Amino acid sequence: MQYLILSDMHGNSEALSAVLRRVRRKRFDVTLVLGDLVGYGAGPNQVVESIRDLPGTVHRIRGNHDKVVAGLEDGANFNHAALAAARWTTEHLTAANLRFVRELPKGPIIVPEGFTICHGSPLDEDTYVFSMYEAWEIFEHYPADLVFFGHTHVPSLFVHQGREIRVALLRGERGTITLEPGSRYLVNPGSIGQPRDRDPRASYMTYDSEKAVIRWHRVAYPIERTQQRILKAGLPKLLADRLAIGT
Repeated sequence: MQYLILSDMHGNSEALSAVLRRVRRKRFDVTLVLGDLVGYGAGPNQVVESIRDLPGTVHRIRGNHDKVVAGLEDGANFNHAALAAARWTTEHLTAANLRFVRELPKGPIIVPEGFTICHGSPLDEDTYVFSMYEAWEIFEHYPADLVFFGHTHVPSLFVHQGREIRVALLRGERGTITLEPGSRYLVNPGSIGQPRDRDPRASYMTYDSEKAVIRWHRVAYPIERTQQRILKAGLPKLLADRLAIGT
């Protein structure tokens, strides 16, 4: 099976469009969407509609920004810029798109081939998995051999092999991970709409389950256009500025 893995679009329709253009000639059996369709960016309707219209089999889950925008949580733990963007997004989504966001399933979800997708952690959808400690908790308490997760906006990999846990940040325009029998993996494709690994290009992954190969990819998009839309919408300037440096 060929999988396309998308995460953390955050209302950045220019970045998502660039990714979808990159993959339009490739065949995928399944698309996995790991949450946070909205929040931060000024193109939430275009992003939601693109995700709604993805062809073939699609498994989607919600993110923390999706929950706040949909009114499922109050955003009390959000900073000022994030909360302002969430409130703006709620006001500007169409009724149909807001309903779609509200109805996104809660993760984790086990897909038919037996691996898991979630937004933060399979133990808690809002947990950030940055360190070996969070990875250890998952490996200790969640039985899956392969988990795809988002939320941190950092393309990364945790491997549990024997008694050892290894972590790697996935750098560069592209790269390949070959899954080894007997090892367990937590894999983050990074963010399409707001990367935070100091690489401003949109980040996504593909997975060939037959060959047990994961590939990560970076795609340039018109950042200045996205920044102009954010500022024109009256959203916090920080949300535009950070896109240029990938933080």
